[in-house]
Parts: sequence; C-alpha cells; structure tokens
Amino acid sequence: MTVPLRHFLVGLTLLGAALLVGIGLVVDGVPGLGGLVHVHLFLVGWVCVTIMGAMTQFVPVWSGTTLHSRRLASVQLALVGGGLVGFAAALALGRLSWLAGFGALMLAGFWTFVYNVGRTLATVEEFDVTERHFAVALAFFVVLTGLGVLLAADLGSGFLAGLGVSHTGVRGAHVTLAVFGAVLTTVYGALYQLGTMFTQTELRGVDHRLRAVEEVGHPVGAVALAAGRLVESAALARGGAVLILLAALAFAVVLARRLSEMRVERTPMHTRYAVVALALPAWVATAAPAWLRSPTAPDHVLGGPGSAPLLLLGVIGFVILGTLYHIVPFIVWVHRYSDRVGFEAVPMVDDLYDDRLAAADGALLFLGTALLVGADLAAGASGATLAGGSPEIALAGTSLVTLGVAVFAANALLVIRRHGPGTLARVALGRFAPRRAVGGDNAGDTGDASSDGTRDETAPAE
Repeated sequence: MTVPLRHFLVGLTLLGAALLVGIGLVVDGVPGLGGLVHVHLFLVGWVCVTIMGAMTQFVPVWSGTTLHSRRLASVQLALVGGGLVGFAAALALGRLSWLAGFGALMLAGFWTFVYNVGRTLATVEEFDVTERHFAVALAFFVVLTGLGVLLAADLGSGFLAGLGVSHTGVRGAHVTLAVFGAVLTTVYGALYQLGTMFTQTELRGVDHRLRAVEEVGHPVGAVALAAGRLVESAALARGGAVLILLAALAFAVVLARRLSEMRVERTPMHTRYAVVALALPAWVATAAPAWLRSPTAPDHVLGGPGSAPLLLLGVIGFVILGTLYHIVPFIVWVHRYSDRVGFEAVPMVDDLYDDRLAAADGALLFLGTALLVGADLAAGASGATLAGGSPEIALAGTSLVTLGVAVFAANALLVIRRHGPGTLARVALGRFAPRRAVGGDNAGDTGDASSDGTRDETAPAE
C-alpha cells in the first residue's frame, strides 16, 4: 500500500517546487532556463509521477489481476525522481551537457513503469474502455520520453539539425505526446471508471456514441497533431487538433451527464470533477481559434491565451486532486480498517480527511486558476507555462494555487499520519527511513509489515 502513497508524496513535493518556481518566474527570480524547470517539475514531477502511482495501485484492482512487480514500481520512482531533480538543476544552472544523462535516467524510469504496468495488463484477457486507454497511454509514454532525450541532447550539441528536423518541431511533438497523448488519455480512461463508479451511474444512450468519438478521435488526433508539428505540416496538425477538440467536447458532455445523474452524496472529488466538466469546454473555446489558425506555432502548443492554465490546472490539476481525495484515504482505509469491518465500528473512507480543509483548498485552487486564466487572457499570452500574462494578477493567482496545494497536502498528510501504515517518514522513504525501537503498545503494529512499510502479502490474515 505504501508504494502508491510514496509516489503521491513525492509528486506533491515536486508540485510545491513547481509552483515556487512559477512564482519565481513572475518576479524574474529564477536563473537559467526557468520556464523549462517549471514545466518539467509540474508535468513530470507531479502529473506523471502521480499517474505512475495511481496506475500501480488501480490497474491490478480494476483488472482483477496482480501487479507484475512491486520492486520495479519502487525502482521507477527512484529513477524518474532522481533524474528529474538532476535535470531541473542542470536547466537552472545552465549545464546543458548534463541534460542528456539525467534525461536518460528519467527515460529508464518511465520505461520501467511501462514494462511493469504493460506486463500487468498483458494478463487481462479482454480490455475494457479504461484498460484500452491505459494501454494507449503507455505507448505514448515510450515515444515521448525518447523524444525528450533527443531534445535534451540537442540542447547541448544541436545535432537535430543534421537529421532534417528542427528543435522546435521535435519539442512540439514531445509536448503534444506528453500532455495530450500520455496524460489526457490516462485522465479520460480513469474518469470512465471513476465517473461512473463514484456517481453510481452508468453510461447510457448518447454517452456510448460520445465515448466512441473520444476513444477514436483523441489518440488519432494526438498522433496527427504531434506528427504535423514534427514535420511542420499545418494541414496534418490542424486535422489532429480538430479531432482532439471534438473528443474533449464529447468527453465533457459524458462527464457532465454522469455528475448530473449522481445518486450519492457530493464529496470533494465530485466538486472537482464538476470543475473539469466546465474547464474542458472553456479550454476548447480558447484553443480552437489558435489551433485552427496556426497549429504548428511554438506559442500555440497548448492553445491560445488562457489555454495553458485552463488545461494544466482546470482540467488535469483538478482531476488529479479530486481523485487523490479518494485514492489516498481509500488506500489508508484498506490498510488500516478493512479487516476490522464487522468486528468493530470503523470510519468511512470520506471520514478520514477534514471537510473544512477540503473546502478551503478547493476555493483557493479555483480562484487561483481563474486569476491565472484571466491574466493570460488579458495579456494575450499563450504557451506551456502556468504563470503567464499580467505579472501582478499572475503572481496573485500562482500564490493562491500554491496556498491551495499546501492546504490539500496538509489534509492528505494528516490522513496518512493519523490512520496510515507507519510514520510519514516510513511511507515516504520505505526501507531507507530511520528505524526506531518497537515496543509496548506498538509492537503488534509492525509484526505483519514488510521492510518498506507494506503489509506482508504472504502473512496469514489477522
């Protein structure tokens, strides 16, 4: 159970670093290639590391199988985390010759993740819609990381020019495959499962036709947009962009319909998913003009003015934070309370976190995101960073988002500290955490735990 929790804790730490760098960018206080540091800490450090942890936990659960290797799941985090920290430091210090080495370390971590989850999915006889999305996302991870290493090497040597492709073209393909290929495909796939499961509804009627539009149009569009940007073909890129935009609208309708038919009490997860259902069409509205006009332009990589904060925070950010409001308490609850059901009173999953903190972080994140979108729109800026546009408004928005993430992190950490498997240090560091003497009332708590803080799978049930 601590393997995914460790991914989430590392991801939240790197998200905090990304937001601090974002504040530094607004006040011009980040050295070197600060924009690239900001983007990689956010997308790789938080979004992708969180996805790795979530897939490690839920692919076996949803697919009714066993994770291929828990050890590889720990190795992948060490490789990606270590490579990213080194990569970010090299960008900040201007040590471009270091980038390829640290990029290769991240590639090894991501390919370990793809192998581990891929081997797990290979045991499934027939894929459902979520498993199909995850399999496609894994393929995107393989390609985008390869392009990333090429970009890192090119920053230090400029060798891409000799291969007949531009750095700008490879960068556009890399970002497209990362955001729309790997990340958004994973988000859509997960929400088909979570959106029905946690609203106690089912896809019906027009939902199935809209799902078909998204399931075919989105991955095909991501490939076409990336290829068009790589070879600088505006027509190919425009065709891919149209498919991605139509798929986003189709999925937004499906999600909104699930939330409107919800049969359970509202939780912080549902509230954040509602923001996603609104943010997706808003992103389409800001991205469509820029993409239809010039889909290969470097400053249109995520759309037009306002698109980057809408997509990265309003859609991807709120999906992850909303999902974590269930995943973290669920993992802790299963470890701590599942074997006590029927023998004593146990709390519900949603009782583990603080409702007031959840309301506070939701308000801060929503307001901060709105300010960042407004700053971007007011300045007519576009690009791949969160903190763009009017400096004063962008600083206020980034500060509110940072505070909201801090409140969320405090809420999640309190769940782990009060109910989780061992100390926070044990969860975060596993076998490398400082060991303390066990005795007295705590002696029985570690007798069935493995060296990394997880319950021994071979031990008999209590």
